[in-house]
Amino acid sequence: MFKGILITKDESGYRAAFQDIDEAMLPEGDVTVQVEWSTLNYKDGLAITGKSPVVRRFPMVPGIDFAGTVTESSNPAWKAGDAVILNGWGVGETHCGGLAGVARVKGEWLVARPAAFTARQTMAIGTAGYTAMLCVLALEKHGIKPEDGEILVTGANGGVGSVAIALLAKLGYKVVASTGRPAESDYLRALGAADIIDRAELAAPGKPLARERWAGVVDAVGSHTLANACASTKYRGAVAACGLAGGMDFPASVAPFILRGVTLYGIDSVMAPLSVRQEAWQRLAGDLDPAKLEAITHEIPLSGAIAVAGELLEGKVRGRVVVDVAR
Repeated sequence: MFKGILITKDESGYRAAFQDIDEAMLPEGDVTVQVEWSTLNYKDGLAITGKSPVVRRFPMVPGIDFAGTVTESSNPAWKAGDAVILNGWGVGETHCGGLAGVARVKGEWLVARPAAFTARQTMAIGTAGYTAMLCVLALEKHGIKPEDGEILVTGANGGVGSVAIALLAKLGYKVVASTGRPAESDYLRALGAADIIDRAELAAPGKPLARERWAGVVDAVGSHTLANACASTKYRGAVAACGLAGGMDFPASVAPFILRGVTLYGIDSVMAPLSVRQEAWQRLAGDLDPAKLEAITHEIPLSGAIAVAGELLEGKVRGRVVVDVAR
């Protein structure tokens, strides 16, 4: 038996509870991991609260990320004692995830923990930070350089936004942070934001084309925010879209794409191949300032994850939440 968050759904409703879990309940997999740290992402908040149908099998242990140590393996790539991390692959949705003391998964889903990071630090990064790195890589591969102009980061106080600002600033870009919490301006500037705008400027329906401003965009919001970001992206600029906190709709025009040659990159972190994951984690090890990572992180016990999940969806949590699975 081990402690974990378990989501159930039956005639009496949908609920998440912190409880003892029998290892026999874990799904099939060729690697068993003693989970040491996990984290809370927006998707985890949706899963725990049931606000969106993220969980598709019951009962389910949520948690799309974890870091820990292999205890058993029949996969030749891994042996007992290996330090590993996992992001995505449907874990916490269709396959029991990381908000519990033990996880059993497919070995091909795992990545060796980079030597530059502790297990806790990898979860301070988590899927949010790894996704932010994928967005930055997309802008770089598009050819956008610091001298090309401002980079807009939406949802700036969230996990993706916070890490994206820190990464882009260290790489020399001028970052403009969009936030609905102006009281957090000092926090965003400390991460490296050169300017801050109110998210209301982007959240309402806008014009098909607006004044050109952004050389590139990292968008974690979607809906009108994404549409307006595309409309104000410079000629041949690029937008990396990775989130839908503002909605799944895209009320936009084709004008930015066919009149300005703007490129919209869809950033998928869940099913990304191993080579992409390894590149992202290698870059994170070199480009993410550990001091800034610590500044955007706060720690909670596993027993407190259910309460914080609700706060996360209400926009009351800034930066990254790491979960000490032993508590």
